[in-house]
Amino acid sequence: MRLSQPRFAPLSDTELTPEQEAALAPVRAGTMGVLNIFRTLARAPKALTRFNEWGSYVLSRRNDLPAREREIVILRVGYLCRSGYEFVQHTRIGLDCGLTEDEIQRIKQGAGAGWSAADAALIRATDELHADQFITDPTWTELGRHFSDKQRMDLVFTAAQYTQVSMILNTFGVQLDEGQTLDPDLKAY
Repeated sequence: MRLSQPRFAPLSDTELTPEQEAALAPVRAGTMGVLNIFRTLARAPKALTRFNEWGSYVLSRRNDLPAREREIVILRVGYLCRSGYEFVQHTRIGLDCGLTEDEIQRIKQGAGAGWSAADAALIRATDELHADQFITDPTWTELGRHFSDKQRMDLVFTAAQYTQVSMILNTFGVQLDEGQTLDPDLKAY
């Protein structure tokens, strides 16, 4: 975690305006509950509404990357961006999508940590997007051996979305939700 205190405190239910409550309504209808990220972003309800629309695409079946592979990308972005909040949230989601504890630990090590060719290509592409906002031709070609054109597009959309999310979380100082524990590799930043 980059900040030990939030720059914007998450809003409690009693602090919400009708517009903020409306922006949070789709989140309340979901299974995860109203997490600190959403309570923080509710301070900008119009932005939260649009943020949720795009994020819903990235996390939905409309994203052609299989859920497990999508979570590899999200976790790698969260780790590279040093976003403790993001990494913790998506560790749970990744486990639910078929990743193992060992794989989540290896995501932190990178593409050379004993991955299949397809998984290594995802991690390499995510690293390249993080470092240079571009996937090189060799990596793009390798991705094409394992993923469709639409899946490669969705990889870029996913990495971009979670880079933005990590920037928001890090800069606003969104703190972990109750009962969560920060990954030890993201404590000392």
